[in-house]
Amino acid sequence: MIALAEYNEHPYEIIADSITFSEVYEKWNEGYFPTLSNPSSIRTITAAYAYCNGLYDMRMKDIRVSHSEGTILNADVGDSTKSRIKSLFNMMYKYAVAHDIVDKDYASVMFANDNPIKRERTKEPIPFTDEEVQQLWDSKNLIPFVDMVLIGIYSGWRPQELSILQIADIDIEAEIMKGGLKTDAGKNRIVPIHPVIKPLIENRIKEADTLQSEYLFNDVNGQQGTYMTYDKYRKRFQKVMDRLKMTHRPHETRHTFITKAKSCDVDEYIL
Repeated sequence: MIALAEYNEHPYEIIADSITFSEVYEKWNEGYFPTLSNPSSIRTITAAYAYCNGLYDMRMKDIRVSHSEGTILNADVGDSTKSRIKSLFNMMYKYAVAHDIVDKDYASVMFANDNPIKRERTKEPIPFTDEEVQQLWDSKNLIPFVDMVLIGIYSGWRPQELSILQIADIDIEAEIMKGGLKTDAGKNRIVPIHPVIKPLIENRIKEADTLQSEYLFNDVNGQQGTYMTYDKYRKRFQKVMDRLKMTHRPHETRHTFITKAKSCDVDEYIL
């Protein structure tokens, strides 16, 4: 009875020698997920965790920097997802150190001498040219997902914000939509619907109605009414780029919007 009482009081002292990466993940997210206000944030974390399957059954105390770095470098995903995997490691190690599961925070010394993720992300964004935008318009009925790229260019939404837009937050008559993530100023912001993309949005609303979904863009390969994750957005975006022989990254739709708005002398505060 004394041993049981001590275990209930300090369970981590007993399980620290055997607890696995996946078990630490479950214990950590039990406390962390309820603090997140947006369901998409949880989806982002679980998507990053899915690429760590090589570590699931390893004891947390046996995982070293080489394992974590290898997991990130070998993941067949973009730099943004790799950064989220690294962020996941950071949070899990802080939890593990705080509960005496590990003695050292190995996540803090990952890529200490050279961070390939950071190096890749320092590339200057390249906006779509007018010719490329016209090429997208010419292909909107021929190549799936082109309409979503165009809506991103003419609205300025971040790809993840665009992916989770809800029908309830779109007023097609008033030609406005509401959404946003990341910062307090960016959340629940009102974005006008440019007249040229209004038909594209109307078509997506009709599709969502057919699918009985609350989201403007849907993962038609997933469960009914499931919005698109950033990773799925990125893959579909890349397919469009490959078909049209363009070289752009997903966030460059937003950069294109900003560049064009500035060229039209849009007030910086409004932008």
